[in-house]
Amino acid sequence: MSQVIELTNDNFKKEVLESTIPVIVDFAAEWCGPCKRLSPIVHEVAKDLADSAKVCHIDVDASQEISLKYDITSVPTILFFKQGSVVDKLVGLASKITIVDRVKKLV
Repeated sequence: MSQVIELTNDNFKKEVLESTIPVIVDFAAEWCGPCKRLSPIVHEVAKDLADSAKVCHIDVDASQEISLKYDITSVPTILFFKQGSVVDKLVGLASKITIVDRVKKLV
């Protein structure tokens, strides 16, 4: 599970809400410069945490219903889920260390 999972309205429930391990969801948009800079960091985190967490990406424009449900008003935003509930949130460009530290608190 070392790759970033692309989320849609169709697979969000299965991949995130029903996951038995912590899930990091990167809410981003194609037109967002900081999102593009965060993308390689998210992929590194996915490789580093492959055994302990699931890392996902969702396009806010393609999945507006989910973005509205979780009150995503700025991108990039990373939500941290545990047992189907949001337990932490990062808004804006974040470092790999910051993201990994937040996940370690959930494991």
